[in-house]
Amino acid sequence: MIIDLEKFLARERPAWGELEQTLRRMDGGGKLDLAQARRLHYLYERASSALGRVQTFSGDPETREYLESLVARAYGLIHSADRPRRRLRPIHWFIVTFPRTFRRHFGSFLLATAATLVGALFGGVAVAADEEAKSIILPFEHLMGDPSDRVAQEEQTGGAEGGGHSTFAAMLIQNNVRVSFMALALGFTFGIGTILLLFYNGVILGAVCFDYIRAGEGVFLAGWLLPHGSIEIPAILLAGQAGMVLGRALIGHGDRNPLKARMRLVSADLVTLIGGVAVLLVWAGIIESFVSQFHEPRLPYWLKISFGVIELGLLGFLLGRCGRKAGERAA
Repeated sequence: MIIDLEKFLARERPAWGELEQTLRRMDGGGKLDLAQARRLHYLYERASSALGRVQTFSGDPETREYLESLVARAYGLIHSADRPRRRLRPIHWFIVTFPRTFRRHFGSFLLATAATLVGALFGGVAVAADEEAKSIILPFEHLMGDPSDRVAQEEQTGGAEGGGHSTFAAMLIQNNVRVSFMALALGFTFGIGTILLLFYNGVILGAVCFDYIRAGEGVFLAGWLLPHGSIEIPAILLAGQAGMVLGRALIGHGDRNPLKARMRLVSADLVTLIGGVAVLLVWAGIIESFVSQFHEPRLPYWLKISFGVIELGLLGFLLGRCGRKAGERAA
């Protein structure tokens, strides 16, 4: 509390003026030596203390507004100088920041995976119980017919003739990009929409896998799906993870921060996760077009399956081990 406002202002105004002059010099590109930097910090703390005292005195709003502006300017200058300048390092971001963000929200990834697996189980059971379920579940005409007929047709040309495989690959890429970004956006439904979308995506996957395995075409299925699916499916799960993170921030269970603060805390992680998803989907799209859609005799199945397994192992290493800090627990 200020007993004598005029005396207080007369004593403090010279320090405020000195702080303002220093800020102007810094705005003009001036530099500070160590002693001047310490003096700046002292003047900032003194002005902050004065602001706290002036705020209790409602009769002088002009002084309060002046101090608020002065303290805000000094705060921005001091704390921006404390932070190191960030350089754009895409490789470091992908192999360090991205996997660290994934591990930080590993529980959300498990939830996204569980929703997909439950959907896959449902899709397999549905096709096993009713053959006509394929026409309801599967969104692509290429998947409606008998799997053995399709395999025979693909193996006759090695998947190299016609142009249909490129069109089909483009359809799948477009679908997966749409599904991934929708999985994130539906986090605004408190994660419910994300779970439903992942469940339906799992239904499609389960129905296709069961249909081909039942027809005895498991090797073809593995050679077709693994090269791109070993990256594509985890990418969709990562998008679902981002949706779960967003939904959790909106719900705020166990977090006393206000909604705005919770959203600010997760915003960088959401950008990192969906950015990683975009990179993975680009790679998956390339492999989908130039590897997955070519079959025996042009490309041996064992080679395609081995390639997919290696990709999956590398992705697991990236997400599980890269960028790990000393003492960080394994997910």
